[in-house]
Amino acid sequence: MHSVEIFELIVGMFMAVLVLQYAAHRLGLPPAVALLVGGGALAFMPGLPTVELDPELMLVIFLPPLLMDGAWFTALAHFRRHLAGIASLAVGAVLFTTAVVAVVAKMILPDLPWAACVALGAIVSPPDAVSARAILQRVKLPRRLGTLLEGESLINDATGLVLFRFAVAAVVTGTFSLGDAIGSFAILVGGGIAVGGAIGAAWVLLLRRLGDETLMIAASMLVCWASYVAGEMLNASGVIATVTAGLVCGWYQHTILTASVRIRALSFWQVMISLLEAAVFILIGLSLRGVIDRVGGIGVVLEDMAWSVAAIIAAVTFARFAWIFGSDAVLGILNRLGWRGVEPLGPQAASVMSWAGMRGVVTLAVALTLPETMPGRDLMLVTAFAVILVTVLVQGTTLGPVIRLAGLREDERSKPPLDLSGAEVAMLKAQFAEVERAAYASDGSLLHPRLLDSYRRRATLSAEFLGSPKERDQAIADHYDVILAAVAAGRAELVRLHRARQIDDETLHNLERDLDLEELVAIAAKG
Repeated sequence: MHSVEIFELIVGMFMAVLVLQYAAHRLGLPPAVALLVGGGALAFMPGLPTVELDPELMLVIFLPPLLMDGAWFTALAHFRRHLAGIASLAVGAVLFTTAVVAVVAKMILPDLPWAACVALGAIVSPPDAVSARAILQRVKLPRRLGTLLEGESLINDATGLVLFRFAVAAVVTGTFSLGDAIGSFAILVGGGIAVGGAIGAAWVLLLRRLGDETLMIAASMLVCWASYVAGEMLNASGVIATVTAGLVCGWYQHTILTASVRIRALSFWQVMISLLEAAVFILIGLSLRGVIDRVGGIGVVLEDMAWSVAAIIAAVTFARFAWIFGSDAVLGILNRLGWRGVEPLGPQAASVMSWAGMRGVVTLAVALTLPETMPGRDLMLVTAFAVILVTVLVQGTTLGPVIRLAGLREDERSKPPLDLSGAEVAMLKAQFAEVERAAYASDGSLLHPRLLDSYRRRATLSAEFLGSPKERDQAIADHYDVILAAVAAGRAELVRLHRARQIDDETLHNLERDLDLEELVAIAAKG
């Protein structure tokens, strides 16, 4: 294709993204489902070229920012608290699923070498960070489950990629060393942590010296690719490096970034991440035609591969249930024996965790890197796509009802000492103390009476509110509804004055900016 045609195809793809996202919203479907199905339908439209994805390029473009987005907003204290559970899912569950899929593949296809069976297991075993984010942001989970699933999706790709590389090497060379595999995994993880920590620290130092807001935002955008590429270049895990850098940046963002930079960067980042997530799913759908053509057509898939693919999908699903329920049973036994290090999830939470195993871009990209000489390559490609399709379409669309049926409740022991209202009281008291200190001159005269009165009233009202939390929330909502209505009236008047040529563009933009900030504050406070 000509470069201009490629650009036109990209623009058309994003126009399709807008249409499919709107359709998903109207139909009440997860956007990932609409994009995946829509991309698959577009792939077979007459006149559209077959989309051939470069798997390495796909990983380096999409994976770093999406990993960074998850790590940046991860609650580090909760991540550390549940690190054992995250490691169990990100390492233990991936290894177990790989083993189960390898055994099932060997039973179905006895002629397939064990190393190739392990490679297939490594392809389909890690749940995907992109798919998890796309689905989980539409459902509400207790904090512990959300932390476990988000933490798993950030780390497990590293486990799957290491397993895959060693399995492919074993097929090519005919040799395999468990000790070398474990040592390599340790080096990749340790190196990734070191590289990501160093780049995160460099980001902190750099932003402390940059005075230009645009440069600060640009540096914050580029740190994800810098950490991923540096990790891969230094033979460490780019995934772990990106996640580590994201955790460091997320921890220091509150003290490094100014309010203006944070608002502007967050707006830009949200749009970019939204487009990248959408592009991932629609590209997976568009690649369906190429995968089917590569293996000989839909007839070959249905006649020769359907049962094998179905068995592997069942094995993937069973393995996750078996690992999570088995691990929870072991925790229950240890608790009864007196060890209280980690509480078991319970059957309802374990069921939700087991069902939340969507696959996505990493599974497809890794499958596309299979060498042409790999035994069973066609089956692996079809299986990879089928696992993505089934987990996103079936598990993604039913996860919300499963959560509601499970009736999960937030564990009171996981709640912080201060709730939202308590934290607000403490914040307002600190603000009032600072205003009170600065409100008086050295001779005792009052310099800022209205400001002092305003902060005193806010601190007093918040601390002395006697209603229930529900009544308090309603009072806050009513209060800020009036403010939002006032903002809307002010904006309408500004536009009227501008259209009547009574104020110029500069005045309009300056006053409109003030109204925008007031509206953002009101929306945030109301929410």
